[in-house]
Amino acid sequence: MNPQKFVNPFFIFFLIIPFGISSGFVSVALPYQLIQNGFSVGQTAEVVAVGASASMLRFVFGPIVDTTLSLRKWYIISLLATIGALLVLVTTPFTIKGITLLTIIVFISQIASNFLFLPVSGFMAKSIEERRKGFASGCLQGGMILGIGAGGGAGLWLLTHYGSGASGIIMCAISVVLGAAIFFIPDLKSSLQQTIHKEILALGKSLFAMLKVPVVLFIIILILAPIGTGGASNIWSAIAQDWKTNANTVALVNGVVNGLMGLTGCLVGGLVVDKWGVWKSYLGCGTLCALVTFLMALCPMQSLFFVIGVSVYAFCLGLMNAAFTAIILFAIGKKHAATKYSLISSLGNLPVVLMIAFDGFTHDKFNSRYMLIGEAAIGILAVLIFFFGLQKMRNKNLIPAVIE
Repeated sequence: MNPQKFVNPFFIFFLIIPFGISSGFVSVALPYQLIQNGFSVGQTAEVVAVGASASMLRFVFGPIVDTTLSLRKWYIISLLATIGALLVLVTTPFTIKGITLLTIIVFISQIASNFLFLPVSGFMAKSIEERRKGFASGCLQGGMILGIGAGGGAGLWLLTHYGSGASGIIMCAISVVLGAAIFFIPDLKSSLQQTIHKEILALGKSLFAMLKVPVVLFIIILILAPIGTGGASNIWSAIAQDWKTNANTVALVNGVVNGLMGLTGCLVGGLVVDKWGVWKSYLGCGTLCALVTFLMALCPMQSLFFVIGVSVYAFCLGLMNAAFTAIILFAIGKKHAATKYSLISSLGNLPVVLMIAFDGFTHDKFNSRYMLIGEAAIGILAVLIFFFGLQKMRNKNLIPAVIE
């Protein structure tokens, strides 16, 4: 690649924020408003879970982005679709009677935002110098977290003070301004070198070869396990009233505070992975997430403990995000890395969706305390199972230092 085509990793930070804004609005601002409009926590969790499930389809769209239009064109198309879907969402009545239509619109909005993720990851893989890709990965995670904080916290504040229409318009305007960074990055054409049919066959062979490696299968199963899923983070705003927490506090904690704590967690998590390695980091961070969740369940149901608990929970999820990314990078090697990453990371969203649904069901059946205890217990059990599984893999010398 020509040296002048390398770009500053900070551009990745700006480009991914619109993705986070859309996701944050759906997972934080929308749930709070649905509860105010008479939805149960279970109904709210179902709507959010369907939206979150869109991320599992990301890998399906990867070959389309790789083999057709340029990355800049795909980014612009995806950004416009994300903005359009968000505007439709905020102008849709949030009523129980219209829950089916609302759920469909939420799902479409998250399909659009996940499509936007693909060209950004393409630029990160192809337009960043090798020696700066670690920093670019941090910018990607940080941008997503801050975007979610903005779409969730700021979106909720705007929603409760000025209405859904104004909230949507402002969030979309911010997305357009930040998305304009795409014009400062040299465009990259499609990577298609042969017919689409042959490209797909080559990709299939590469994926099959990866799946024949025992440790890769172990990692895929590990990622599908409910370890450090952070399910409760998607419905904090819906259950904040159990801690007697008002809308302004929820907006602040789920917005700015969550963003800063999550970002700090990602950076610290990167250092932890470098020091401990992927295995200890993944299981260790998963254990910490479960312990914090359990402790929050034991604390008094007061606003102060909600603020502290949610903030520490966000920091632990930041640690987990770093470990999650690291263990996927370990599994995919170098060949067809972008598509493999999309595939495995998409699978990693399944336990998140299931945990959101579990949390909503448990809350409605029992209460917030039992919901948090249940999430923590499932996480600890999964960590123990995979800890002993890892020991057996090591005893059989099935854990290589590097996967080619």
